[in-house]
Amino acid sequence: MALRSDWSEEFCPIRRSLDVIGDPWVMLIIRDVMQGPRRFDTLRDNLSVSEAVLARRLRDLVEAGMLTRVEQDDPDGRTRQGYAATDAATELLPVLQQLAIWGERHTVTPVGGGHMALIHTVCGEETTQGQICSACGEELTADRMIWDRPWRPEAPALDPAGRLV
Repeated sequence: MALRSDWSEEFCPIRRSLDVIGDPWVMLIIRDVMQGPRRFDTLRDNLSVSEAVLARRLRDLVEAGMLTRVEQDDPDGRTRQGYAATDAATELLPVLQQLAIWGERHTVTPVGGGHMALIHTVCGEETTQGQICSACGEELTADRMIWDRPWRPEAPALDPAGRLV
């Protein structure tokens, strides 16, 4: 998923990583999929992204081993295809959480927004770090985190890789 050129053969692991996750849409897709398996239309609507851009990014993320295709049952009883995070994607949790913490500290919250609290469910406390809980010192994993977002209160819990809700 090269942005400017193909960095997949670079010696620098940062450049190789950015070759896969350096596009902002990629991180937003992974953020949404880490909240549970998501269908294409749900991702499109949540992200306000064009179908062409989303289709390309999803294809690239599946090819890169970041997402997997899964079957989901709809409330109306139909089975549809969705996407779930793989272990490779869930390893980005500390990066996503650190981005949220940085954004809280260094960007202006728009009117109507609010503080996004990262809650470690093991101790019940808000953490101010992305990888290790600042309250109890445990490693933060997707199945033990809640993103409390006042502007979007539904489904704040995260899911471990590939788990169907």
